[in-house]
Amino acid sequence: MRYPFFKITSFLIKNRVRIIGGTWRSRIITFADKPHLRPTPDRVRETVFNWLGQDLSGMHCLDLFAGSGAMGVEAASRGAECVTLVEPDPAVLKMLRTNLDKLGADQVRLVPMDALGFLKSNRERFDIVFVDPPYQLGLVPELMAQLPLHLSREGVVYAESAQFIEPPLNWTVWRKGRAGKVCYQLLKLERNG
Repeated sequence: MRYPFFKITSFLIKNRVRIIGGTWRSRIITFADKPHLRPTPDRVRETVFNWLGQDLSGMHCLDLFAGSGAMGVEAASRGAECVTLVEPDPAVLKMLRTNLDKLGADQVRLVPMDALGFLKSNRERFDIVFVDPPYQLGLVPELMAQLPLHLSREGVVYAESAQFIEPPLNWTVWRKGRAGKVCYQLLKLERNG
């Protein structure tokens, strides 16, 4: 016999993500129940932050598809000076605000707009840009074309998709990995001079 309690418990577990490292290590953040939200798996986040380094002190990070907030909150937990989370969905934004308030994440700002609109209207430069759009939208190539204007001199882009992307001209794959159906890469821009 199934009890409603078990259904509620599995729902709560399904919409939770654990912070892997840093100040908020082992803290749980919750996220809205939306079909397009697909938090980066723990194993992938652990690998990516091993590549990026455990201490992100002084860095400015941009998460263009905040969703659950997992990547941006991980960066903030590891000392990033400023983290910008871009998210157009009001329900997702509300949940993100609740999580950030619980953590006391004053270095994280929420921007209520879509990723392409943000890139067109903003001229800030970031050390790390997280690009993890819904896979079916195929936005990574379009976004990569706009990112050079938003990267610091040594900046890197984390790109996640259903298959490895072929980087555009002037970009190189620094690191890459696969975990199940998730393909992820760290990309660097080759700059002249």
